[in-house]
Amino acid sequence: MTPLRYPLPLVRGTLTRRYKRFLADVVLDDGRVVVAHCANSGSMAGLCAPGSEVWLSPAEAAGRKLLYTWELVRADGTLVGINTGRPNALVAEAIAAGAIPELLGYAAVRREVKYGVNSRIDLLLEGNGRPCCYVEVKSVTMRRDPAGPAEFPDAVTARGAKHLRELAAMAAAGARAVMLFLVQRADCTSFALAGDIDPLYAAAFRSASQAGVEALCYACRVDPEGIEVAQSLPLEVEVRYPWSRGQKVLS
Repeated sequence: MTPLRYPLPLVRGTLTRRYKRFLADVVLDDGRVVVAHCANSGSMAGLCAPGSEVWLSPAEAAGRKLLYTWELVRADGTLVGINTGRPNALVAEAIAAGAIPELLGYAAVRREVKYGVNSRIDLLLEGNGRPCCYVEVKSVTMRRDPAGPAEFPDAVTARGAKHLRELAAMAAAGARAVMLFLVQRADCTSFALAGDIDPLYAAAFRSASQAGVEALCYACRVDPEGIEVAQSLPLEVEVRYPWSRGQKVLS
């Protein structure tokens, strides 16, 4: 499939620091020092080392306060997409291109549709006489072990647990509900929940799975030209629960 292309060519630089969660100081290759918007509210564990190679997208609209957005960082020798605003569009394009077989057969895809209790579903698949399919997309960037799985979450996420409960309610009502983890890096071969970081999210995931919520995981090919959804990753790995090692994620 065609990768999601950036509207304007990315600009390379070197990370000085990330601070206040949403800001990053970067020295561009031409020597200019800029403040970039960091569209990622997580901890970004392993991705914020000073001196890291980063890639920024220039602002499209005139008059924006911050003229750059942080898109990519090189970590452990691979480029990682850190912009959490990209995955919904990536997955929507992949579905349209038939690159996610589990989500084929729907006539329409709508984004950011209200549902549940003050929530919006990332993607709602409808049509062809099938029950509606609610798809929640989570951006995954963390890999703590060089030989280990991609992991989510990288910080406590009460909002993420709420989304799982909302999906479980949709499944109980007769709809199809899918939790899709999108790994914005190409160097992982499996996926695990980081239950040691957020036990409540891990517990919510188990409850949602038992209620009929499906779990999918896909990796991405990432380069400065664009990002595209690539191969699926197995979820049959140990869940990192602090109280019970060795339990399995439902695939």
